[in-house]
Parts: sequence; C-alpha cells; structure tokens
Amino acid sequence: MARHGHARLAGRSLDLRGGDREAAGTENRLPRRHRLPQRLDHGGEDARTGRADAQEPVRTVSVEGNRRIETMKAIKTEIPGVVLLEPEVFGDARGYFMERFSQRRFDELVGPVRFVQDNESKSRYGVVRGLHFQKGEYAQAKLVSVVRGRVLDVAVDIRRGSPTFGRHVAALLDGENKRQLFIPRGFAHGFAVLSDEAVFQYKCDNYYAPGSEGGIAWDDPALAIDWRLPAGEILLSEKDRRHPQLADAPELFEYDRP
Repeated sequence: MARHGHARLAGRSLDLRGGDREAAGTENRLPRRHRLPQRLDHGGEDARTGRADAQEPVRTVSVEGNRRIETMKAIKTEIPGVVLLEPEVFGDARGYFMERFSQRRFDELVGPVRFVQDNESKSRYGVVRGLHFQKGEYAQAKLVSVVRGRVLDVAVDIRRGSPTFGRHVAALLDGENKRQLFIPRGFAHGFAVLSDEAVFQYKCDNYYAPGSEGGIAWDDPALAIDWRLPAGEILLSEKDRRHPQLADAPELFEYDRP
C-alpha cells in the first residue's frame, strides 16, 4: 500500500563512491527550466485511454541531514493498479543522475512485487509489438521504460468481470521523461515506436514461458486504441498479425474483487 511522505534515512551525504552520484545533492540540482521534460500524455480525451487520476501524486523522499529530497512519485491512472512512476532527475553541466529502480520504494508506491527477469528490445519507427500476455500460472506483471527513443505504451484490462474490462491506459514513454509504467497481471501489453528507433526495457515478475504465450489483436476495433501511427507505416511480426480479438480470445483472466 502506498504511503505518503515516507522518509528514508541516508548518511551525511549522498556520495556513492567514485562521484557517480555527486549530482544528487540539492545544491547541484538544475533549475526547473533546465531539467529534462517531464510531460505525460495519456493518449486522448476518451476515458478509455486512462487519463491520469487527478489526485496528488504519491511521493517518496530521502533524507540528507535536515534536507528532504524527492526521489520518485507515482501517478495513478483511471484503471486501478496501472501506475506511472516518475523519477527525480538530478542534473548539472556534466549530465544527470537518477535512481531507476529501488525495490523498497517500489513496494511503498505500488506494492510488493518481486521481479525476476529483465528484458530489452530495439525497434525501428512504425513497429507495433503486442498485445501480449502470459496465461495461467505464468502470468506476468511488468515494469516498462524507454532508454532511448519514444513509444506509446498500452495496457489493456483483460480480466473478465472487471469494471474496466476491455479498457486501456496509453502513456508516452521516452528517454527524456524517463517515466515507467507498471502493468499488473491480468493485462495485455503492447507498444508502438514513434521515434526513428527505440530501446525498450521491462522487468517481469515471472519467467518467460513460450508455451503459455497469449495475445490480443492490436487493431481490435472494440479496444479503440489510437497507436499514433499512419496505417501504412505499421510494422508487425507474423505472430502479432494472427492474434484473436478480445471477444474471441480463448483464455483470459478472471477479476478478483477486492
């Protein structure tokens, strides 16, 4: 369960040896006008795209002496459980430093999830990958991000009985905003590459199981996903061309009511 204002006791400084983290001190933070862009785009005005919840973002902080340093915030979306994470980026004339992942802070902001596998892909402009999931006991939660380039990332609720079944969250992730999207089990996931190329990373809480792969058609009209690409420029794998529409999918998930 997320907690507001959690404080983590640090040492007298944030030095991580070798100077890699020297920029993390508040005296070295760039003025706001010089920081990397931190804009969120949720993919349109329709509620199906999962606009961000209007509530104040949940934040975690580190403590250095008497100074409080924000290190991460969580932005809720309209589908409970799908969460955007936005790190604090500390920069100066040399470059920047950020903490990409902390298990402790993730548990505080999102919940206890144990990730066991990291994956990376590189794709060219126009590639659409998805919509993918793993079935049954091999279901996966994912924490996804973009190292270089820009993608539209999409999570579709495929839990039968869910009040948001068939709806999706769409968020722009790129190498500048450095945001991450957490996608819980029970969702299909996909992304579209909007830049010349994109390097995409994701953490999974279950190992890849090729015999348990599942998929939903990326262009299922019932999902109404705007992939932000011209139809003639979309590139798909042969496997992704053959996925069934959501209404015809033989095996999905069941919604566990809270």
